[in-house]
Amino acid sequence: NQHEREGDGTATTAVLFQSLFNQGLHYLASDGNAMVLRRYLEEGLEVILDELARQAVPVEGPQALARVAAAVCGDPPMARLLGEIFDIIGEYGRIEIRTGRGRDLEREYVEGIYWKGGAVSRHMTNGKPHNRAELQDARILVSDLELTQPEEILPVLIAARQAKVRSLLLIARQFAEPVLATILVNNKPGEFDILAVKTPGLTIPEIMGVLEDMSFLTGARIFSKQGGERLAGIRAEDLGHARRAWADREFFGIVGAQGDPRALRRHIAHLKAAHSAIGDLAERKNLRERIGKLTGGAATLWIGGNTEAEVNVRKELAEHTIEAVRGALLAGVVPGGGTALLDCRPALRDRLKAATASEERAAYRILIRALEEPARTIIANAGFDVDEVMAEIRQAGRGHGFDVEAEQVVPMASRGVLDSGSALKAAVKLAVLSAGIALTAD
Repeated sequence: NQHEREGDGTATTAVLFQSLFNQGLHYLASDGNAMVLRRYLEEGLEVILDELARQAVPVEGPQALARVAAAVCGDPPMARLLGEIFDIIGEYGRIEIRTGRGRDLEREYVEGIYWKGGAVSRHMTNGKPHNRAELQDARILVSDLELTQPEEILPVLIAARQAKVRSLLLIARQFAEPVLATILVNNKPGEFDILAVKTPGLTIPEIMGVLEDMSFLTGARIFSKQGGERLAGIRAEDLGHARRAWADREFFGIVGAQGDPRALRRHIAHLKAAHSAIGDLAERKNLRERIGKLTGGAATLWIGGNTEAEVNVRKELAEHTIEAVRGALLAGVVPGGGTALLDCRPALRDRLKAATASEERAAYRILIRALEEPARTIIANAGFDVDEVMAEIRQAGRGHGFDVEAEQVVPMASRGVLDSGSALKAAVKLAVLSAGIALTAD
């Protein structure tokens, strides 16, 4: 789904698809070969994607990011906040959307890295400011073990005390009541502070991903149930290390992780490469969130409104806008308003001149005409004469398009009218491939 994957470009996809499909049907009615036409449409698609990649430029600064956001959401206050947030947290940064406490939008930046899964006992947070317990110079047990007997946790507590550890964060899949009681008995505020939290994640791959990330962040050895490991014989060197750790009733986090920076950079590079290569939407989102945590950028966007319905609509709009801005940061921006697509036509015309097969010539003509449709639609919807404005654009040259707000043909990029490169490429790809399938369906 284009809207879910990229946050923007649904209308562009629909307009392109309709033009490609209608032109294709007209050609096939004159005895054209559907399968051969589809193959040449897909060859033309690669030309368009290459041209869009060449046009893309990095987007930097809160103002430029806000303009990209505004093009998607049409909500200036939200666009300004998202421009600021992404400028601070970067393309992989984590943004959590929550219902606001009033009618306005607010943002809050979170220091360090955090996961869902609060303290396993209220005794650990009761009486603390905001029900949040903090550990200074914390050592960290990283595991997904299910601890059911007190003797299973005792080796950790003994190793930590012998190493004169004063703060200990325990991460495990389960803490049975006898184990929890042992932890609470050994918890000596100010002398030996202990926090216990549940390992984040629902599926085994998700859990193992979290453990791997924590290990690189903190320098901890992973004690995994899948690996058949136990805590007997654990040493203080097996524990991770962070300048600070905290937990409340919903989340826990670490600040100033003390793992090997070079190993962490290699791990992040590996995750980024996987993120670029993978196609599954859920897996991409999971990898992006992991990268965001590891790079340390996180923010909360509080969405307010006059009614619950308004808040829900605004939250959904914010989610799609975030995906579009993130895509712009990852793949750059191109001139908006259909201009980037218009500027792909010369490359297709060159292919058309060299084409010999009738289906090849037809495919390039169909693509050239379809690439005009988004700009034509924008002009028509604004109430202007389409042919007259398109003639002005041709005369003005590359990079020019119709700015609806200014009601004139302008150099789109310098005026800040921009589209996410990744969203536009995804829209073109989906439209061309879908049209090809539809034209060859019996």
